[in-house]
Amino acid sequence: MTFAQIFLIVVVAIPMIAVGANRLRVDIGALIIAVALGIAQFLGLGVLGQANHPADAVQAIAGLGQPVVITLFSLFIITQSLDRTGVTRVIARRLLAIGGKSETRLIFLFTATSAVLSLVMNNLAAGALLLPSAMDASKRTGIKPSKLLIPVAYGSLLGGSATYFTTANIIASNLLLTATPPQAPLHILDFTPVGGLIAIAGIIYMAILGKRLLPNREPSAEQQVVRHTESELEDMYQLGERLWEVQVPAGSQMAGKQLGHTEIGGRLGLAVAAIWHGRQAIFAPPPGQIINAGDILLTVGREERVTQLTEMGTKIGRDQQGAYISKQGVSLTEVILAPHSKAEGQTLRELDFRRNYGFTAVALLRGRRSYRTDVGSLKLNPGDSILMVGSRDRLKGLRNNRDFVVLEPDESDQPMRKNHALLVTAILAAAIIASIFGFPVYLATLAAAIIIILSGVISMEDAYRNMEWRAIFLIAGMYTVSIAMVQTGLAVMIGQEVVNLVRPFGPVGLAAGSYLLTAALTQLMGGQVTALVTVPIAISAALNMHTSPQAMAVASAIGCSASFLTPIAHPVNILMIGSGNYRFIDFFRVGWLLTIITFVVLVFGMMIFWRL
Repeated sequence: MTFAQIFLIVVVAIPMIAVGANRLRVDIGALIIAVALGIAQFLGLGVLGQANHPADAVQAIAGLGQPVVITLFSLFIITQSLDRTGVTRVIARRLLAIGGKSETRLIFLFTATSAVLSLVMNNLAAGALLLPSAMDASKRTGIKPSKLLIPVAYGSLLGGSATYFTTANIIASNLLLTATPPQAPLHILDFTPVGGLIAIAGIIYMAILGKRLLPNREPSAEQQVVRHTESELEDMYQLGERLWEVQVPAGSQMAGKQLGHTEIGGRLGLAVAAIWHGRQAIFAPPPGQIINAGDILLTVGREERVTQLTEMGTKIGRDQQGAYISKQGVSLTEVILAPHSKAEGQTLRELDFRRNYGFTAVALLRGRRSYRTDVGSLKLNPGDSILMVGSRDRLKGLRNNRDFVVLEPDESDQPMRKNHALLVTAILAAAIIASIFGFPVYLATLAAAIIIILSGVISMEDAYRNMEWRAIFLIAGMYTVSIAMVQTGLAVMIGQEVVNLVRPFGPVGLAAGSYLLTAALTQLMGGQVTALVTVPIAISAALNMHTSPQAMAVASAIGCSASFLTPIAHPVNILMIGSGNYRFIDFFRVGWLLTIITFVVLVFGMMIFWRL
């Protein structure tokens, strides 16, 4: 071995041992490796480029510009949008309707659903799509996220082994065309028999042993922050006791007037949370909103005040659709008076709060007492918390006001926003279809994310605030290891040694060795880079042994999906680390036996379907 190869092994081993011992965050470990390799290249050691070529030290940060990082960044935006519009909640509820609160059934359902999705879409996209649904299911059932997120990740990897549309599988097919002499590429269903058998075996394994092997970790500090659901806030503020429907029939004095001219708020101290105009809902309507005949005003206040509206020809009734207005699509936000706030001693009306921020106060909690009438006329005291109705698109201005602290609730009670949900789903489907027909995945997902932001479904500020930066920096750091493995020749050296070792065992041994070599290197290099290293070696060996190069390409490519031993083996594993509060060892504990099972099934499948 050369000094550069030995140096690479040491530089990677030391931080990874610290990570495995839970002494170092995995993303910090990856960045340490990248910096160490960059410094070594700058000082003249050829680990990221030619020796004595310091300019190649820039490769240490090359991972930040890789397609997988752009894809991951874009998918965070897309999945946030799916979550915000309610699509992921619908998926979670459907799975919960089947699985109930059974941990075993939910592990099976999330693994299987992820595998099915990855048959037609990128593995990372499948995992990202189901992650919010798994988190929602965790909140509803009390099952720890760590029990559901590895199944999502491994399900996407298992499904990816059975489809042509996995990146490593496409690379393997293209590498056949560049062999000497050129070979026929793989067909779209060539991965399905062996990969499908592996996927079925893996799903069964997760269903049977997942409950026992998956960690039962408490969520991270960020995940443990208590965020009340909007229906819980309604109960805390006792909003349902003061919720009324005011119907405006034809001939009513209110018909045709602006809301502000009715003096509902100024004279009666009532708050209008929403107006139903036919099938259209107007939440937190402004004072200039015209009230039409046939409208229904969702009003908050004391009964004796609300009944006075009958003098204007309205009809009063209780909410017939349920006590919780949040479940009808009304967005609630809790605002607390900040310490030393300049708003102390003033009223919301004096602050012109609704005009300045676009939110309507429907209740105020002071101590243990809830005020739901004349809220805008109450002088604010330290410790007061106010329940507001309004669009979350207006939250940015409110967050920037140091006089108030904004507490955003859990939106799991909100119904699906159908128009936005259809829009986001259609954009995602278009991105998936484009990638299936050969358009680069990173460009398709980035274009989808940009269109979603321009459509107003999610703001760029929200996207940045909820980005999983740990995953992005981990991938960027570990990509440097892939460059170094190839540049120093360590990957090729290992590959040739393995091929020489298994050659005496014939075609089956070569397929088994190709799979094991690829699976081993994938744990550090990632499947896309590993495919470029191991598939040409396997194809060349197959031609020398006069056996099927297509079979060896399939075996090597499927090995790229066997990313079960480390969290850094595949971006979809990295995606789950923060939300599941996983440790490095958790993936190995679940994945080592799964790797053995997939190996055995692969050998059996190659003998049956490829007649080796």
